[in-house]
Amino acid sequence: AGKGSAGAVIRVASGAYDMGFADINALIDYNSKNPGKAIKCVMMVYDAPPFSLFSLKSHGISGPQDIPGKTLGAPVFDASYKLFPAFAAQAGFDPDSVPRSNMDPALREAMLARGDVDLISGHYFSSFLDLKSRGVKPEDMVIMMYSDYGMDFYGNAVIASPKMVREHPEQVRAFVRATFRGLKETIRNPDAGIKATMKTDPLIDASLERERLDLAISANILTDHVKQNGAGDIIISRMIRAIDQLSLAYGLKRKPDVSEIFTRMFLPPRSERMLQ
Repeated sequence: AGKGSAGAVIRVASGAYDMGFADINALIDYNSKNPGKAIKCVMMVYDAPPFSLFSLKSHGISGPQDIPGKTLGAPVFDASYKLFPAFAAQAGFDPDSVPRSNMDPALREAMLARGDVDLISGHYFSSFLDLKSRGVKPEDMVIMMYSDYGMDFYGNAVIASPKMVREHPEQVRAFVRATFRGLKETIRNPDAGIKATMKTDPLIDASLERERLDLAISANILTDHVKQNGAGDIIISRMIRAIDQLSLAYGLKRKPDVSEIFTRMFLPPRSERMLQ
């Protein structure tokens, strides 16, 4: 806990797990620093990433142009926080003009609501619901989704260890096919998806998680591109731009090739990848 997607990538890389669900940008970062040990994305799930910035209208922020000089708060491992320099560059301001306040994840939305920081970074569907639960009205929130400001990043994906890809390709293929089936059934019947989740985690708030699921499906999974072309695949040119933007944010010394990051070899036919 408390490691974000980087932790999931490390666990798959170490062999502790054969496959995982993680932010592909954490995978790109790992592969850049570990040539020859590349972990592969075998299925893209979040065609649009949930990376976002949140503020309140009362804080005098209406868009990126108002961010310089304001204080940004988030956990250091938060993906949106780590990618903020690339967002700033795309929006046309110096990221160093924004003081940063590192904090525990549990304090993030509370500190924004109290006015201790001017804006926070986080996953759209999580920060939105957390702020809402604290009495913040949606109409009082200022939400800046990275994908709305020229960022080409993808989001979370199914990843596999080099050993699984090399030695057990049929198991990887079957896992991907099963994931597609589960995803399609969840979109068709979200309540059934929540009930299935409660079998492994009975303490979740079903109504809250249903709302989170609806937000994730509409904003991150079932994009216009996915509706037309099916899920799981990527656009190579977009991934190249995403790697460039990630390299800027993380200061990567080596830009990995797309072939080191993603493979289509385990994807089912397009007809089976249509989610609706």
